[in-house]
Amino acid sequence: MKLENYHLEGEENIISPALIYYRDAIVENTKRTIELAGGAGRLWYHVKTHKTRELVEMQIEMGFTHFMCATIAEAEMTASAGAENVLVAYALVGPNIERFVNLAQNSPQTQFWALGDDLESLKKLSDAAEGTGLIIPVLLDVNVGQDRTGVPLGEVPEFYEACSKYPNLKVRGLHCYDGHNHQVDVKDRQEAVNRMDSAIEEVRRKIKEKGLVCDTVIVGGTPSFPCHAKVSDYFLSPGTSFVMDARYGKDAPDLKMWEAGAILTRVVSHPAHNTFTLDLGSKGISCDQPVRGELVGVNAQAMFQSEEHWLWKMDEGHEDERPAIGTFST
Repeated sequence: MKLENYHLEGEENIISPALIYYRDAIVENTKRTIELAGGAGRLWYHVKTHKTRELVEMQIEMGFTHFMCATIAEAEMTASAGAENVLVAYALVGPNIERFVNLAQNSPQTQFWALGDDLESLKKLSDAAEGTGLIIPVLLDVNVGQDRTGVPLGEVPEFYEACSKYPNLKVRGLHCYDGHNHQVDVKDRQEAVNRMDSAIEEVRRKIKEKGLVCDTVIVGGTPSFPCHAKVSDYFLSPGTSFVMDARYGKDAPDLKMWEAGAILTRVVSHPAHNTFTLDLGSKGISCDQPVRGELVGVNAQAMFQSEEHWLWKMDEGHEDERPAIGTFST
């Protein structure tokens, strides 16, 4: 859902492009996320969307105890904000193994969790923890259809058993991110989640039959986490839901969340009678999605984007509405 007005006082003094967060809308999105999850205690929230200490602190005040990160730097920030549990939801390889172990040693107030899908890398993590007094809790990264990372679901029980033999690791469960489950039809999305969670339960049964602990399962991205909440007791890991964006606003209107973040940008050129160029290139906005951004309040279509420029073409019949050079929008 879009805010009625994305403008703010003093915006003429803000250097563009600039990321703007609308705090009241984020608070409402957080309350809605907690409602859909069935409680803050079920959320293992991903901070990669905002990477912001102030929002982590706000969410801790609202009852959050578990956070996940994509980088060691995010993990450091989240721990310094007072998080009880922090999962680095990214494979630890190279020097990041030592960085992770050092962070865990130097931040004893926080329980750090690791994730992996490669036995050699996990062995290196166990070896790095030797002599430190640390037993690192680990979740197996499971490929449930995203096909980006993870152990194939059918291979998990044997992999889990092999990983459990490393002396300085404690394998606790499964990380099952299903970013591919963003079907617009809620019924289709729920059916896909039902199939996925049934498959996970079958894998957990096989793991437990081996006498191994598997007490922690994390599932769900922003569109799918309410579906998982209905059919499981797993931890849920939305990230985008707190700030929301134009793509999920269209793909998952059933979430009823505000699009609470925007990028302030200015017109810098009029290269043709019906076009204008913004100072918002690919370096200033995500370029890994089909919908990179939506211009609010202007009847125009995006053309091409380079590192520092974004060309737009006015819709036919709206040429006289073209924004002037120096004006700003979101």
